[in-house]
Amino acid sequence: MSNYEIISERQEKVLHYLEEHGIPFTTYNHPEGKTIEDAKRWWHNDGSLHCKNIFMRNHKGNQHYLICFPCDDDLAIHDIEHWLKEVLMAQGQNSPGKLSFASPERMMKYLGLEPGSVSPFGLINDTEHHVILFLDRRLKDAPSLSFHPNDCRGTVVISQDAFQQYLASVGNQVEYITTTENNLQ
Repeated sequence: MSNYEIISERQEKVLHYLEEHGIPFTTYNHPEGKTIEDAKRWWHNDGSLHCKNIFMRNHKGNQHYLICFPCDDDLAIHDIEHWLKEVLMAQGQNSPGKLSFASPERMMKYLGLEPGSVSPFGLINDTEHHVILFLDRRLKDAPSLSFHPNDCRGTVVISQDAFQQYLASVGNQVEYITTTENNLQ
């Protein structure tokens, strides 16, 4: 491993995966930050866009979604339900119905994570590519992004190019959306 301290097996798995796939990143550890407000106290002023990550499920519980957006925004769940229904119906698929937060058990089953540590890096545990990743469009414009390394006691900073390389390597379906209220496209 490089010159950083590993604080958990989950973090080690993420950092090892990134190194193994030649994906550049930087990382730092800090006290636990399970909420955005807690984590903000420990984040470095590194110019990256810090992200909030929410794990949801459809009405039937047979499809799961990881939604990532800028940390200072609120999520417009009703608008995302409406947008997702339109997209799926246009593709000849069934509507997801009402979205709800996925349980900690589902989070562990599909992402290998517990509440407070959710990030796109959990997709390395989704070997069947069950989870669909929704990213706010503004994330695509950010030069670099910050996420937990599947442990809320650390932060990984990754450039946009490296993040795109990561997304290609995990292979899950990725959709870019606008998550702010009344602005989904």
